[in-house]
Amino acid sequence: MYPAITASVPLLEPPGWAIAQRELFELLDQAWRRFARDFTGPDGRLTYDDGLTSRDGVDDFYETFFNWPQLYLLGGADDLLPESERHWEGVTRQLTELGMLHEEYERGYDWFHQGESLLLLYFLCMAAPGRWRERALRFAELYVDPAHGNYDPGHRIIRRPHNGSDPEREGLFDGGSYPWLPREAATYGFPLEWLLPADAEEPPRDRDPRLGEQMRRRTGTGDTAVNLAAAGLVFNALLLSGEQRYRDWLAEYVGAWRDRAVANDGILPDNVAPDGTVGGLLEGRWYGGHYGWSWPHGWYSVGHAAVVAALSAALATGDDTFTDLVRPALDEMIAHGKVMAFTEADSSLATKWTVQLREDVDTPTLHVPFRYDDRGWFDYNPMLMGVPAALWHHTAAPEDRERLERLRAAGGHDWRTVRPFRSKEEAGHEEPWFAYLAGDNPDYPERILAAAQAQVRHRLTRMERYRGRAVPEADIHLWQQSNPVVTEALVQLTWGAPQVVYNGGLQQARVRYYDAQARRPGLPPSVAALVSGIDPEATVVELVNLDPQEPRSVVVQAGAFAEHHLRRVEYSVCEDPSWVGGLYDYGHGEPVVTSASADLDGPWLRVDLPRSSRIRLTLRMVLRAGTPSYATPFDDGDAGR
Repeated sequence: MYPAITASVPLLEPPGWAIAQRELFELLDQAWRRFARDFTGPDGRLTYDDGLTSRDGVDDFYETFFNWPQLYLLGGADDLLPESERHWEGVTRQLTELGMLHEEYERGYDWFHQGESLLLLYFLCMAAPGRWRERALRFAELYVDPAHGNYDPGHRIIRRPHNGSDPEREGLFDGGSYPWLPREAATYGFPLEWLLPADAEEPPRDRDPRLGEQMRRRTGTGDTAVNLAAAGLVFNALLLSGEQRYRDWLAEYVGAWRDRAVANDGILPDNVAPDGTVGGLLEGRWYGGHYGWSWPHGWYSVGHAAVVAALSAALATGDDTFTDLVRPALDEMIAHGKVMAFTEADSSLATKWTVQLREDVDTPTLHVPFRYDDRGWFDYNPMLMGVPAALWHHTAAPEDRERLERLRAAGGHDWRTVRPFRSKEEAGHEEPWFAYLAGDNPDYPERILAAAQAQVRHRLTRMERYRGRAVPEADIHLWQQSNPVVTEALVQLTWGAPQVVYNGGLQQARVRYYDAQARRPGLPPSVAALVSGIDPEATVVELVNLDPQEPRSVVVQAGAFAEHHLRRVEYSVCEDPSWVGGLYDYGHGEPVVTSASADLDGPWLRVDLPRSSRIRLTLRMVLRAGTPSYATPFDDGDAGR
């Protein structure tokens, strides 16, 4: 049994952040119920009568619900978990009928999109590991067991960029040419540009069969860096089972890419031929692979896959040198940075940054190149902070924090600014969150919670506008754009972590919570939490019970996967009841708050919160001292399994 302490400091004037946090939970509860009513059918599937004509689309169906079980894990309604499971089941049946899945898994597509699809599964596994274990292990076996045709252990490669449950689905597309969308071709250009010089008398490239054949032969086979995101699927299986074979696969496959990066002056290459050679199909180029450095997204796809794999392998093996899969490329990009206004940059992600920067699109700030080809570095953008923030959160290393400080110093825009946008990743507020943790953005909790409210209310209005309309295939992003569940603010404030890496990451957390009375994950009703410090020496958490009548009990867990160990807790106490005053006093006195401490040894601490009470915890913990798993403090009972 884990140790317990009891809060004794009276809650007289509830802090604004605590009230706003509980109000956000209440608003989200209303919002997801309305979305389910207006956009889904009786079995949980999305209301959709059209077909799917290309290999694309699976991710767009699952992404709609990706953060619903995440909200349950944070403390959302009890019935949100079965509702999330119902939507996974309904969408899976729907996509199977549309010919997109085989045995419940993607037939064959790139991992930039597969990673997006699987976030829903990962959060379901985290919330109810017993119910989802069989499925998750079966999916991981598609890559760990070479018999399924995806993995070549001899060359330590995933055999092709489009991979999954159907070994017969080869190449990158069906038919003679890639299914170009004119807007995307104009935005990202074309792959293999060096093979097809511009010629006005030749067919337009988006219909040129030669480009299709060259893509099929040169980029439709062999491994590509974005496949590194498959490490998340295998790490999820390890968390569920503890089986050594998953740990071994992560060390082997991610280790192979680490070796290739070392051989390339530290920079992660993006392609490996079927014979195991980097650049073997691209005349020796370390760049140019599918969803790699040259096309279409560069670091936006490569960096996310790399950090997913690096953190998965590091947590699985205890070897933090896997994080060097990310650092050299990150620092190389920063070294080529330029200060300019976004309006002067050659960014291919204008729709993302114009919303995120808003009035600062004209402010000179540091831009780094996301892509590389024969011309060198290009496609300049502000730094996407998700990758360096995730790296720092994992390592807590001075060099990774110092990188964030350098990026802030080089930025021309104020990192304390909070804007009410919701990106596709449901992230993007890492800068003001970091400034808050650094101690110079004290109003951040209230402002990010207000921004979250604005996002939800905007989505509710959008839902009202589009409900009942037929959705054509071209507009299947409507559901993602209307999903009213927002979790970034709650993840940062309650778990002390950045939002999950969107293209296939598993959630990070300095602390998580369980409702000790309900024996389920998440904060209990009426309880709010605020993490104000995550330094290696101490994690600082405040817990508040707003309920004026009912006590609550919270189990605090160290780490997303109970991988950290608590060694000591220092906590606030009020042992003098004289603040209540006498019978004929018109007011109350000021409670005298002192501190106490207790030694701990393990990942869990129970905190009992009497009605209208609060407590401030300074948790001394050893990071990554334990074996990560989906173990819970209730494993002697049901624990939601």
